[in-house]
Amino acid sequence: MAVTSTYTVTGMTCEHCVQAVTTEISALPGVAGVLVDLPSGGVTVTSDTPLDAEAVREAVDEAGYELADA
Repeated sequence: MAVTSTYTVTGMTCEHCVQAVTTEISALPGVAGVLVDLPSGGVTVTSDTPLDAEAVREAVDEAGYELADA
């Protein structure tokens, strides 16, 4: 059964930003899909199992952006 998680990423301003965040989060183990809404900064991640929040934070950081605190 798929798990859906929603995050907010700050600092994204263009399609390149979306691609960078999508690429890094997609590389996490178990991630099946990533959908980024640029205007809101919302990122919806579908995965096989619940994701470790710190792993998501590190992936977003690696892309050059920041995960907003929930």
